[in-house]
Amino acid sequence: MAKKNKNTAAKYAFIGLIVALIACISTGLIGVAKGMLALQMFTLENTDALNLALQISIAVLIIGLAAYALMTPNTVRRFLSGRQARYGSNSLIMTVAFVGIIFVANMLAFQNPGFLGAPWDLTEGKSNTLAKETLQALTTLPDKVTATAFYSASLDPTSAKDLLAKFKTNSKGNFDYSFVDPDQDPLAAREAGITGDGKILLSMGKTKEIAASASENELTRALIRIISPEARVVYFLEGHGEPTVKTGGKLSFSVAKTTLESKNYTVNTLNLLSTNAIPADALAIIVGGPLKPLASSEVTLLKKYVDAGGSLVVMEDPAAVTEFADSPDPLANYLTSDWGITLNNDIVIDLVNTQNPLQAVSSQIGVHPITQNLTQNYIVILPQARSISVGTPKDKNITLTPIIMTTEKSWGETELVSGQTPAFTSGKDNPGPLNLAVAGENTTTKGRVVVFGNSLFATDQGFDAYGNGNMIINSVDWAAEQENLINITPRNQTPRAFIPPTQGKFIIMIIVAVFVLPGLIVFAGISSWLTRRKRG
Repeated sequence: MAKKNKNTAAKYAFIGLIVALIACISTGLIGVAKGMLALQMFTLENTDALNLALQISIAVLIIGLAAYALMTPNTVRRFLSGRQARYGSNSLIMTVAFVGIIFVANMLAFQNPGFLGAPWDLTEGKSNTLAKETLQALTTLPDKVTATAFYSASLDPTSAKDLLAKFKTNSKGNFDYSFVDPDQDPLAAREAGITGDGKILLSMGKTKEIAASASENELTRALIRIISPEARVVYFLEGHGEPTVKTGGKLSFSVAKTTLESKNYTVNTLNLLSTNAIPADALAIIVGGPLKPLASSEVTLLKKYVDAGGSLVVMEDPAAVTEFADSPDPLANYLTSDWGITLNNDIVIDLVNTQNPLQAVSSQIGVHPITQNLTQNYIVILPQARSISVGTPKDKNITLTPIIMTTEKSWGETELVSGQTPAFTSGKDNPGPLNLAVAGENTTTKGRVVVFGNSLFATDQGFDAYGNGNMIINSVDWAAEQENLINITPRNQTPRAFIPPTQGKFIIMIIVAVFVLPGLIVFAGISSWLTRRKRG
């Protein structure tokens, strides 16, 4: 009777194999889906269901194999103790050992990029090799350089880690790096002079430089500045009621001053009314929020300075919030006549900011070196701003770029009455979209100007708001010509396309690679086994 039951169980054992086969196919399909999901070939809102399906498929596969083993124990025992099993086990052990060695070697190489020496770059255009300018800078480092990358949880640090690892590998031990989350450690970011996300602080002894982004170009420029430090002096103009650069004032640029000093700038003040001369070491002069207009003699000095290749960063507030009244403004006249940049006599009303329409918002950012690391996450807010018009410059070699703009939901109010809700008056007010900041450069004289219709955004009260600090510091960097110390030789990329152009062909490729080819191998193995079994 027991023997009959065993024969009956063995008769239906193939069902376990069929169930296991179906579960194996299901597991493979779900695994391919998870792989495609990881490669971002498609998106799936509920990944938990996919994970649950994978777990169920694996469980059914194990149950099917277990059921077959329970119903035909003798067959399984013969298979495991036979000659094929012995040979197969030896092959399995060798395969596992080989895979284990490869895994350990790759893990060591990943965690210690330099322990096997510089990695080989087999790409056609050497896209994974640092430029010769970068390699030269790394080999001439006089001392150890430490890079601190400030990346919040919202930024993916993968590309930054890869690039910094290449720098470390090629530095002969003179370059190392670490990552800091500025949201978790804001004090470290402030002490480093970091404004914004995704920036990298390079330190060599007491010398520090900040790379605006994790690009080879930016990092190499920062290295060059560390190796060959030069005096970088900027001046804040005073004598017209401007906010002080010292701490403790009602209005102050002290945070901007401290941030510039952390980038190895020397920040001084300049009173042209008393000195009647512009220092020879001035890389840029910052005119920030004067309450009274500059004198014609001062503007004459500034004009000569810019014509000789100097730079200005001008931040003028609306006349309604200053003491200009109806007095002439020689600086504004100079910007209009020579540069085609006109500071309009209005105050911006921006309905995008529903809570306070007098705070203009940078709804649009122009493409310019100043704005290269500003994104939608880093808007600039300018409270009580005036609009700027762009006209025709006096010199045809001058190029103008609006860098901050509003939307059409704004206008420049020319008659703001206290206690009354402002409303747009056609033919009288300036319709949006409006320019809030404009950058200009004379490609012949190398003179540069950056003009803002507001200064409050750069003061201590507004500096840390969104991208305000980024905007003013980037503007000073660009005006002082600190963004072009070195240009990395560009590489011509050879376009490669792995995924076929049509979805149908791609699906066929996946089916052939994942199922057809392995299936043929399995079929050939089973056929060979059955043939040998028939022969005895």
